[in-house]
Amino acid sequence: MKTTFSTVLILLLSFTLSYAQEKIVTDDWLIENAKYTATITEDANYIELKNGLVSRKIKIAPNAATVAYSNLKTGESMCRSITPEATVTIDGKPYAVGGLEGLKEHGYILAEWLADLKANPDAFMYVAHQTKAITPKINWKGKKRFHTAKKTSATGKELILTFKHSAPNLKGITVDVHYEIYDGLPLISKWIRVKNTSDKKIRLTNFKSELLAFPEVENPVETPREWKRPNLHVESDYAFGGFTSGESNVTTFWEKDSTYTSQVNWKMETPCLLESKLLVGPNAAIAKGGTFESFHTYELFFDGTNRERNALAVRKMYRTLAPWATENPIFMHLTTTDDDAVKTAIDQCEATGYEMVILSFGSGLNMEDTSEKNIRKFKKLADYAHKKGIELGGYSLFSSRKISDDVDVIDKETGKPGGAKFGNAPCLASEWGATYLKNITYFLEQTGFDLLEHDGPYPGDYCASTTHKYHEGYEDSQWKQWEMSKDFYNTLREKDIYLNAPDFYFLQGSSKCGIGYREVNWSLPRDQQIILGRQNIYDGTWEKAPAMAWTFVPLTEYHGGGEIATLEPLKDHLSSYEAHMVQNYGSGVQACYRGPRLYDAESTKKLVIEQIAHYNKYRAILNADIIHLRRPNGQTWDGFMHIDPSLNTKGYVLLFNPTGRTITEKIKLPLYYTGLTETAMVSEKDQQQKNYTLNRNYEIEVPVNIPSKSYTWLVIR
Repeated sequence: MKTTFSTVLILLLSFTLSYAQEKIVTDDWLIENAKYTATITEDANYIELKNGLVSRKIKIAPNAATVAYSNLKTGESMCRSITPEATVTIDGKPYAVGGLEGLKEHGYILAEWLADLKANPDAFMYVAHQTKAITPKINWKGKKRFHTAKKTSATGKELILTFKHSAPNLKGITVDVHYEIYDGLPLISKWIRVKNTSDKKIRLTNFKSELLAFPEVENPVETPREWKRPNLHVESDYAFGGFTSGESNVTTFWEKDSTYTSQVNWKMETPCLLESKLLVGPNAAIAKGGTFESFHTYELFFDGTNRERNALAVRKMYRTLAPWATENPIFMHLTTTDDDAVKTAIDQCEATGYEMVILSFGSGLNMEDTSEKNIRKFKKLADYAHKKGIELGGYSLFSSRKISDDVDVIDKETGKPGGAKFGNAPCLASEWGATYLKNITYFLEQTGFDLLEHDGPYPGDYCASTTHKYHEGYEDSQWKQWEMSKDFYNTLREKDIYLNAPDFYFLQGSSKCGIGYREVNWSLPRDQQIILGRQNIYDGTWEKAPAMAWTFVPLTEYHGGGEIATLEPLKDHLSSYEAHMVQNYGSGVQACYRGPRLYDAESTKKLVIEQIAHYNKYRAILNADIIHLRRPNGQTWDGFMHIDPSLNTKGYVLLFNPTGRTITEKIKLPLYYTGLTETAMVSEKDQQQKNYTLNRNYEIEVPVNIPSKSYTWLVIR
């Protein structure tokens, strides 16, 4: 058949229009952020960090100080007054680092005031600066296992301001203040380095690495019970003691500002001064030629008050700063270390598509045992696993146990062991603690293990001992233990060893922590576990992406409960097994399937293979961000939707019906974050597609039929 020029032109035009319809055209950084490139500009008087989303402007004469901090998407000024860029207490005396004085008002800043401001003569003075590209904090390779990271490290620009002091006792002491602004995020981070090139040791008692005078967001004359905060998210990488950033945040303090005498609150109690600092310490001795580096504070600006949008922003921040947290291997928790049983579990993983075996708590694994016999046993098992294409790792408990009176954390009040978060706990900065880390490292290296599940990682305990080898006393104990833990986790990540830890160490190399659940709930009857588990998923994926969390499935008894709580024998409880798998893999949240095996019959094996095959088919979208549609309440449908505008499959919807009746209704789906703007192709269970036109709110209404005690799923393209 002869093809005419007009036919070719029509086909080409049709293809172009089709491509244009799929192409995302938006300036929303949560959908497409490539154009928001970080820059640092400067002139004789100012340096500005800017990326189209956020800007921070620093005046550098007569001293350096932030004079403007702006949310460029909302137009909000986030700086009402001028503060030092940091403070340091050296050898018992506090000093400002930078800052300008002379403002006649602390509720706002007029540009014409800036020229008349003076430097504090007792402050560290700005002397120089440099700019450079951001360098990786952790050298993650990202080649060993599945992940969804677009880059192996964050990109952007770094500014370093250098300050020195004229006092004779501070000769040779330099304070560098570091700022990073990131490509594609309304995010700036900050930290300090204190360098000692003097001829003597100095002591950094404490510091504030960030001080910001934020505008208040309400004006109560009388003091309210609870204050509203500025519209931003602040956290640091000095985090522990919880499964969320909020629980783990021990460095962010909202303080009163005594200089702000024109505030509306009668008692001047408005907490409008942000300070990043330690509650105690670090009380760090900095030797001649030594350097001290603080924790890093991250300030993420929100452009609205919608919970889902702000949660998406936080998740995008984690994916950028900790891309290793997008790794999400398919694993089981094995309850034995018997050689034959481990090999059988590895074989079952190979047969069903699982990728990792974790030797669970109570399995008999002891990584602290570095004897030749123990190493040989587990190296053989790791070698066997690797031949089958399976990763092998295991569990180790650090905290929440008693070692001995001369090793354990000492309570400051009693002078005796105890008083730790978990009652008794070893001090990581003791000689025993350092040996523990050394032994775990040796075990991992010698066996070839691919994973460490570190239960009770350093949780932030202080220790008042004065005899432990690696800290001096109470004031430096938390800092020293954190540094040891941080260095250990950084090293594991650079060696591509996967790290599960029930604490918020993502920014230091951890990949996964608990989604948030009450452990004894897994001893409840199976049907209750399923709905409660889905509530855990719904609640635990606001600020954590699916890959960042684990949940639980008790194949064998866990915290009691007996037969009605467990899935073994698996072949007798296939519907419950399937229900757990559907909601866990469907959410992208890996579960600790804890037991001696994955299947016990052909029917069980078939179920597991089908679920893993389905997960792998849609793995990219199932590891994408979650939009929360409706929280499970047992009375009607509940569900969630994955979205990723960069994929061909833009969305994946999973809907559950816990009731005793079939649910037939139209469900509204918000498609804005899929990047689709005009039409969407929707197919139930990826069968026949139907075209829908988005309304002006980027929504569609889709009819669904959800069977009783069951589920359905939709694919959006």
